[in-house]
Amino acid sequence: MKAEYDLSKMKSRPNPYAAKLKKPVTMRLGGDVLDYFKEMAEKTGVPYQTLINLYLRDCMANKREIDIRWD
Repeated sequence: MKAEYDLSKMKSRPNPYAAKLKKPVTMRLGGDVLDYFKEMAEKTGVPYQTLINLYLRDCMANKREIDIRWD
């Protein structure tokens, strides 16, 4: 292995995974909802944002639709 490499001749290219990266969003969640996911995060060792993403992905994969009825 060389001690130094000359990277000046390398050609740059776009990141092929850039389209799959997560996008930051701002959401207003109820305190009880946030507490629920934070508690689950402590139990599982998985960050609460990841748990929320996994839950929403599961809803999407199973084509769940919300039933909102305003009485």
